[in-house]
Amino acid sequence: MPGRSQAVFSGRDSEDAVAQIAYSLGLTIYRQVKVGKRIWGAERRIDLIVQHPETRQTLGIECKFQGGSGSAEEKIPATVKDIEAWPIPGIVVIAGEGFSDNMRAYLYSTGKAVDLEDLEIWLRLFFGMNFLS
Repeated sequence: MPGRSQAVFSGRDSEDAVAQIAYSLGLTIYRQVKVGKRIWGAERRIDLIVQHPETRQTLGIECKFQGGSGSAEEKIPATVKDIEAWPIPGIVVIAGEGFSDNMRAYLYSTGKAVDLEDLEIWLRLFFGMNFLS
């Protein structure tokens, strides 16, 4: 349930943690799904796509980890913008202590970001699952 700690030390760890949460909810998981190209020609990939097996409702998830101060958070606004071009709804899941307060505030203001520790309840609400269990 919400608030349980996830041991995350890298971007791959955060992707694995998100996949594990989705799997524990019975969602189908697809990794690194190609969804066209960016404006400069690079492939656009979504880290994870999760789908409810009965309703087929689908959500794309970008996983971002920042353990300390650095440049990873500078790429986040472009990620949020990129989600707008996806053919499905999407969010950014953030993990790590390295995101500045300003970046966290920006992400929360977009409505397109959730902390890893809050993801399970967010997914339960999005997919219409019981969230009181």
